[in-house]
Amino acid sequence: MKEGIDYYFNEAGLMVFTEAYHLKRGTCCKNKCKHCPWGYGKEKDKPERKK
Repeated sequence: MKEGIDYYFNEAGLMVFTEAYHLKRGTCCKNKCKHCPWGYGKEKDKPERKK
């Protein structure tokens, strides 16, 4: 793993994995990662309801 490519440290000093790391890993861990390339845990666009 290489810093700046596979991960970085945020303002709180926590390690954050990048989209590149997740793609190398190959599968979704279903932990709602910030840079999940599969979009797990992200809100989907909901169509507006007609009144």
